[in-house]
Amino acid sequence: MRVHVLQHVPFEGLGAIAAWLDSHGATVTTTRFYEDAVPPAVGPIDLLIVMGGPMSVHDEAFHPWLRDEKRVIARAIRQEKAVLGICLGAQLIAAALGARVSPSREREIGWFPVCGVSPLAGGTTAGGTPFGFPAECLVFHWHGETFALPAGAVRLARSEACPNQAFQYGRRVVGLQFHLEMTPGTVRELVEAGRGELVQSRFVQTAEEILAAPKTRYEQNNRLMGELLSFLAVNP
Repeated sequence: MRVHVLQHVPFEGLGAIAAWLDSHGATVTTTRFYEDAVPPAVGPIDLLIVMGGPMSVHDEAFHPWLRDEKRVIARAIRQEKAVLGICLGAQLIAAALGARVSPSREREIGWFPVCGVSPLAGGTTAGGTPFGFPAECLVFHWHGETFALPAGAVRLARSEACPNQAFQYGRRVVGLQFHLEMTPGTVRELVEAGRGELVQSRFVQTAEEILAAPKTRYEQNNRLMGELLSFLAVNP
């Protein structure tokens, strides 16, 4: 399996995804846009993973490589590659598919539940039944923007603060507004980098609340991420 990662900042890396890729013998390459803005060739890629970051999909004046990145994502989708977007990555997929990305009605930072949308309620994709999320799971969030559902996509999950938490487009493209890949170390890095954003509100937790999450919570999230990666990339 040939996997390419689009990474936007050093403190939002693969986390637990790295162990899953290693266990499946994946060859992993990375474009680090904060170091080198040269976009990758799509042809050799089996799975494209688009990571998070503090910038907006609209920040092309500050980050001109965003234009090329959206084109790479759109090309991968047209070529029916498996594509997974996380947080900013999901918003970039939505934008590449022509959907609107805009400020959320509530900022969500910390551990808050999302509810899976049943395939019957969410609809079906052109590629068949969507990935099934649990009826409710407690996951990690760090976002102030959200996406509209792209035309032809189905909603996979929602939350009280944000109605569009995950979507699937076709059989092999999934966008997650939340993070299932986090480990205690990657959460600590994110808290240190974004501590100034932790202005407590209904859906923004303190650093202490965020860092107090038990090991079992990470394990549950990482296991769900593994199931999603298998759904996208193994025997599609």
